[in-house]
Amino acid sequence: MFFINIRWQASSLALRHGCGWSCRGFRGFIQTMAAINPKLKIVPALLGWFAQNARDLPWRRTRDPYAIWVSEIMLQQTQVKTVIPYWKRWMRELPNIRAVAKARSEKIHKLWEGLGYYTRARNLQKAAKQIMEKHDGRFPDHFADVLALPGIGRYTAGAICSIAFNQPVPILDGNVIRVLTRVFGIAKNPKMKEANGRLWDLAELLVASAAKYRAPRSSRRKEAHSKITNSQSLLTSAATIAENCSSLNQSLMELGALVCTPRNPRCEICPVKNLCVAFREGRIGELPNLGKREAATARRFVGFVIERNGRFLVRQRPAGAVNAHLWEFPNVEIHPRPGSSPAKRDQSAHYSPRKSQSRLTSAATVREPDFEIIHAAKSLGIEPPAILPLCTVKHSITRYRITLEAFHVHLGGASSARPHNKMGRRGTPPSGKNNVWLPLAKLSPLAFTSAHRKILQTFNSKTT
Repeated sequence: MFFINIRWQASSLALRHGCGWSCRGFRGFIQTMAAINPKLKIVPALLGWFAQNARDLPWRRTRDPYAIWVSEIMLQQTQVKTVIPYWKRWMRELPNIRAVAKARSEKIHKLWEGLGYYTRARNLQKAAKQIMEKHDGRFPDHFADVLALPGIGRYTAGAICSIAFNQPVPILDGNVIRVLTRVFGIAKNPKMKEANGRLWDLAELLVASAAKYRAPRSSRRKEAHSKITNSQSLLTSAATIAENCSSLNQSLMELGALVCTPRNPRCEICPVKNLCVAFREGRIGELPNLGKREAATARRFVGFVIERNGRFLVRQRPAGAVNAHLWEFPNVEIHPRPGSSPAKRDQSAHYSPRKSQSRLTSAATVREPDFEIIHAAKSLGIEPPAILPLCTVKHSITRYRITLEAFHVHLGGASSARPHNKMGRRGTPPSGKNNVWLPLAKLSPLAFTSAHRKILQTFNSKTT
C-alpha cells in the first residue's frame, strides 16, 4: 500500500506541474521514481532513526509556531550551538509576537548582537507587526500566508508549516540538499534550475509519503517502549509517529547535520546507507556538485578607539548599510597588506555561507602604525600625538576574509585634533547624528557589530 501511494503521489505531482506523464524532464523524473521505489524506504528508515537520535533542542520541546519561527530565522546561516543561547534569551525577553511587534529597535538589535545578518532581526519584527495587523496576532497556519511574511522564503515557510503544524510541505536547505543528492545520486549542480527543481520534487514526494505512512503495529509498540526508556526520545516529542511530516523533514536536516556532513561523513552509522547511490558507487566526496567556489577576497580595515576627556567616539551605522543600526568605532578600509591573499588558506577549506568565528590577536602581535594607518587616522579628521596598537580581529563574512586592526588614540584636548575638510567641527573628529561621545560605561549596553564588540572587550580588559 505504501508504494501504491508513492505512485499516486508522483502522478499528482505531474498534474500539478500541468504537464502529465509526457512532460519532458518531469517524465524522466517519474520514470526514475518508478525505478527507485525501493529507495523510498528511506521514509520509515528516517522516521525510526530520528525517533532514537534527534538532538534535544529547546525549540523541539514546543509546537508554538512563534518559537519555531524564531529558531528557523536564527538558524539561517548560523550553527545550532551558536543559536541556542540567543534563542533562549530572545524567548525570555520577547515571549510572544506582540512583544516583538512592540519592542524598540534598540532592543531587537541588542538581543541579536553577535548573530550577524541583522536584516533577519529587522524582518522578524516587520513580520510580527504584519501578523498583528493582518492575523490578529496569531501566527498564520496556511503556507501562502506564512510565505508572504517579510524575511520568509520557501524553505523557512515549509519548515514552520511542517514542524509546527505537521503539514506535508517540503523543505530544502543545505543539509537536505546534501542528503538527497547523495542518496539519489544527483550529479548536477543543485543550484541550477533543473536539478534544484528535481530536489524540491523529491522533498515533496518524501514528505507526502510520510504523511500517509503508518508503521507496522509491532514497530509502534517497540517505539512506544523506547520512548519510555530513552530520555532523549522522550524529550524530542517531534519524533512521534503521529507527526510524520514534522519528523520526516527534521530527520533530513538532522541526518545532514550529524551524519551526512560535508566532510568526513559518518556513513558507517547512516540509517539509509544501503539505499544511498553515492555510498554504493563511492561518490560521497563528489556530491553535492556545487561547482567552482567563488574566490575569497581579502579586505583590511583600521579602527580607532578615540578617547577624549574620559569619553569615547562611537557611531551608529545608517539604515540601508551592512549592519545597519549597529554601533562601531570609527574605521576606514585600506588596501590589504602584500601577501595577505586568503587563496592559499582557502584551497583546502570547505565553502560555507555561514559567518565564521572571529579570531582575536593581542596588541603584542599587532604591527606598529604604518603610513596607511596614519593616513587613515587623518582621513577621520584626527592627528593625535600617538597611535597605540590595541588588537586585531579576523573574521569572515560570506566570501570576504576581513582583517580589522584596532588602535587606541588618546586626545588630550581639542588642540590634539586638527580640522580635516568638512568632516567635523574645527579641532574635533567628525561629528553628526550618527556619531556620539560616550563614557566607557555607556558603551556596553549598545548593540555593536561582532568585530567591534571584541575591540571594546579588549579595551575594557586592558583598562580594568
